[in-house]
Amino acid sequence: MTQNIHPTAYIAEQAVLGKNITVGPFAVIENHVQIGDNCKIGAHAVVMPYTKMGSGNILHPHAVLGGLPQDTSFKEATVSWLVCGNDNVFREGFTAHRASEANGITLIGSHCFFMNNSHVAHDCRIGNNTIFANNVALGGFVQVDDRVFMGGSVVAHQFCRIGSYAIVQGTTGLNKDVIPFCLIAGYPAKHYRLNTVGLRRAGITGDRYKVISTAFRRLRKNESIDDLENTEEITYLKQWLAVKSKRGLHGFMGLEQK
Repeated sequence: MTQNIHPTAYIAEQAVLGKNITVGPFAVIENHVQIGDNCKIGAHAVVMPYTKMGSGNILHPHAVLGGLPQDTSFKEATVSWLVCGNDNVFREGFTAHRASEANGITLIGSHCFFMNNSHVAHDCRIGNNTIFANNVALGGFVQVDDRVFMGGSVVAHQFCRIGSYAIVQGTTGLNKDVIPFCLIAGYPAKHYRLNTVGLRRAGITGDRYKVISTAFRRLRKNESIDDLENTEEITYLKQWLAVKSKRGLHGFMGLEQK
């Protein structure tokens, strides 16, 4: 087992480390932590109890994973988890908290990039290939699906859902759900158009893009999308819309959905 652990780092006895781990000066890895192969833990970073990390994650200096949920009713003895996938980058000052309920999980997928001082609260679920710019802050139980881009200083109220391929303009405040594939911005936040650039970069072009465009136009008019071709994207959109929202949907160009 190849490991490069700085002599000032603290590794608890019950921490489980994989192969080829790098741990920087004054980093702390506490008990009941599992870290996969090829991870890098930066100087002064902290991995707190009941955190599981996959392989290839990079934790930059002063980032903290697995902190106690900011829930005044939470008991510290409660066993709950923060689970992270593979190949994520957590930049300086990033924080993520474990779940607020016994045996619950705060979940972060794989291939995500979290910039400085962004925050994932208790019981959130983050998909794959998602990017948080600086100072993004999520309340508890927020769901962010795959390939979402959250601009700088975006904040999301607890229980909001942000669908896959959405892009949220910086400083936007979200207190309702964000429909997949869309650009959302403004005060109050509104869906303006499709995330054309993001969809193109993901290879969603041609007929696949056209059917999403048709769906978006219909949703703006509160019309059904049931008869649209069930491409991968439309199947996901129908399933996403079928889930009962706890917050409701943000409006379209100033028109609230009825």
